[in-house]
Amino acid sequence: MALARGRRSQRTVDYWPGFVDALSTLLLAIMFLLSVFVLAQFLLSREVSGQDEALNRLNSQINELTQLLALERSNNQDATDQLAGLQASLSQAEQDRSRLQQLLNQGTGADAAATAQIGTLTGELEGQREISQRALSQVELLNQQISALRMQIGALESALDASESRDRESNTKIADLGRRLNVALAQRVQELNRYRSDFFGRLREILSDRENIRIVGDRFVFQSEVLFPVGGDEINPAGQDEMQKLAQAIIELQREIPPEINWVLRVDGHTDNRPLSGTGRFRDNWELSSARATSVVKFLIASGVPANRLVAAGFGEYQPLDAADTPEARDRNRRIELKLTER
Repeated sequence: MALARGRRSQRTVDYWPGFVDALSTLLLAIMFLLSVFVLAQFLLSREVSGQDEALNRLNSQINELTQLLALERSNNQDATDQLAGLQASLSQAEQDRSRLQQLLNQGTGADAAATAQIGTLTGELEGQREISQRALSQVELLNQQISALRMQIGALESALDASESRDRESNTKIADLGRRLNVALAQRVQELNRYRSDFFGRLREILSDRENIRIVGDRFVFQSEVLFPVGGDEINPAGQDEMQKLAQAIIELQREIPPEINWVLRVDGHTDNRPLSGTGRFRDNWELSSARATSVVKFLIASGVPANRLVAAGFGEYQPLDAADTPEARDRNRRIELKLTER
């Protein structure tokens, strides 16, 4: 038995180190991918906000340089005032020295005290000259700093003007494109209105002046009784004749409308406000109006009208021509409307 246990222990394989290595490798790969993703997001955010930060830095530098220029101008004015005072003192000292020198030259009995006074005044004069020279050097340095500041401000203003000029050019181009787009849209609408008028005129000639077929606004209106039986969506024989004439008019009109005008003929179904009985095919007036509009569209497609130029829509009883609750109003509201419009 001891021998058997020894053999079983020898056959046992320790998988734990390999599992730990695989898990460590997986974690390192995940951390690498997360680092790449974070770095990409950081670079993208820096690229997006770079232009705004640059403009803000330019404005901040302009403000700082403007303040420095004002301060330097104030210091320059103080130095100029000090230099003027020193020059006045120097001029006065030179006048005193000249006067004393004249007295000495004339032999008016100048003594050692006058000589000492001359030496004192000469020393003061040299000191004033040194102070004046330092003031002049300081003024020159201030002038150089002001000139450098002005150059920096000029460069920043030029960059800002160039940026504003580009913005104005972009806004001008956008406004011009908007105006051109509005003009193009207006032209398209005018062209479509012209073809709509021609289309309605042809329909009036083809379908004659029947009482139950009329034009209301920008729509050509068929009363439902012309096309459908009561509560039904199958076009009757008389209605098929009328729809065949309509299909021929649409096919002829299609040849004349330029291909760049993306027009469609919208077929709208409308019912009156009386609810349908529960025994018919349709649950409500929504379904009936949609089915009638779809029947007209399918008949026109079968008659040769391209399917991409037709749209069917059902409105139920919710878009009446006459809101009165009378038989005459309900007769007017049961209708099929045709509208030539742009997609």
